[in-house]
Amino acid sequence: MAARCLFGATRTWASWSARELPVPVEPGRLLVRGYAKRPVMKGGKGGKGGKGGVVSEALKDPDVCTDPVRLTTHAMGVNIYKEGQDVVLKPDEEYPEWLFQMNLGPPKKLEELDPETREYWRLLRKHNIWRHNRLSKNRKF
Repeated sequence: MAARCLFGATRTWASWSARELPVPVEPGRLLVRGYAKRPVMKGGKGGKGGKGGVVSEALKDPDVCTDPVRLTTHAMGVNIYKEGQDVVLKPDEEYPEWLFQMNLGPPKKLEELDPETREYWRLLRKHNIWRHNRLSKNRKF
């Protein structure tokens, strides 16, 4: 409170406005604060920049490849760069074995897993956390 009054009195005495502050390194210069300029809106109604959102170009969907030969020899849609070719698929022998043993279906239930595995205990812990969260949701303090 005292600092605010002192700063206000100093500002009034030195005839600074609220947006001007002295530069500590160079006496006699003022640092003027202000807002950034508004961006110029192009397009809109009647050629004027109207009130509203950003005018953007219409986005188009990526081209869908229907060539069966290209679909079986290339990984379509894997290239993340604007320029460049799609990745060519290698023979199955060049990929690791675990890649073909991955479970791509729905996750296994707790009863289907072996209790001697790490996956079983992780899933059991997850179920216990879900149960605890469900029970503590209705608890009154």
